[in-house]
Amino acid sequence: MTGTLEPAVAPDRPVPPAPVSFEAFLAWADEDTWAEWVDGEILLISPASLDHQRLSAFLLVITSLYVESRQLGEIFGAGYLMRLSMRTSGRLPDLLFVSSEHLERVRPMYLDGPADLVVEIVSPESDDRDRGEKFFEYEAAGIPEYWLIDAVRQEAWCFQLGTDARYHPGPIEADGTYHSTLLPEFWLRVAWLWQRPLPPVAEVTGLLVR
Repeated sequence: MTGTLEPAVAPDRPVPPAPVSFEAFLAWADEDTWAEWVDGEILLISPASLDHQRLSAFLLVITSLYVESRQLGEIFGAGYLMRLSMRTSGRLPDLLFVSSEHLERVRPMYLDGPADLVVEIVSPESDDRDRGEKFFEYEAAGIPEYWLIDAVRQEAWCFQLGTDARYHPGPIEADGTYHSTLLPEFWLRVAWLWQRPLPPVAEVTGLLVR
């Protein structure tokens, strides 16, 4: 994949001072505004690197085709807001999966409640947030799987929510594959994420979608 979209960071209008209601945040933001809403404050997000966006697009395509082929629900890419109530926040993950049984949470501008799977691709700007704040927010919200991917360090953690309501690293098999407990029979060869260029999507989906 060679195409990419550059998200806008700084809007043409000033950021309203906190506290800002969620409704006011939605009215202020537009589809080109790259920002999250946390505890009544609007937080602008730095644009993603080209490598980050290519990896995000790769995961979006292979998971979308898999989910569609099994009629499991819907996949959303970066830019679709997820509103959580455990902590008053509106987050912009790199990828969201919403199962068929939870599609009533989908709204035109945001997901009203937790997704079933969230993927965050770590960047220097987001490192502390992804490993800290978001980790605990997603855990508290009961999101069943949280994939945290660090392409720079070539590390991936696929956390699964345990019966104790805590995240635990999902096992990576001896052959380097991760098998999701949420997406039936979906598996991911972790080494794919570090290949440059990334593997051809047609080749990967041919293995996953049969």
